[in-house]
Amino acid sequence: MSKRLEMLESMIAKGSEDPFVHYARGLELRSLERLAEASTALDAVMERFPDYVPSYLMAGQIEQSLGHPERAAERYRRGVEVAREAGDAHAVGELGVALDALDL
Repeated sequence: MSKRLEMLESMIAKGSEDPFVHYARGLELRSLERLAEASTALDAVMERFPDYVPSYLMAGQIEQSLGHPERAAERYRRGVEVAREAGDAHAVGELGVALDALDL
């Protein structure tokens, strides 16, 4: 286990309510190529912090890496909705590009 992952898990265990800490844990799992765990971690972020826009793009990318384009599309579509509600045009664009790039 990486030191970074240990630190993030410790922060979460201590009750961190910062969505970035939970999101960063998912990214660290991804960087360690623990994709199934990263997917689960980011699903938890989207459930617990549904307004945290960055989680949707990363979750979709991980699902693509796992060979699940339909699940990726679901995350991108939901992310577009959340980003629109947040007024985050940049994220809407990024998520839209990712969705359009899927070969569905």
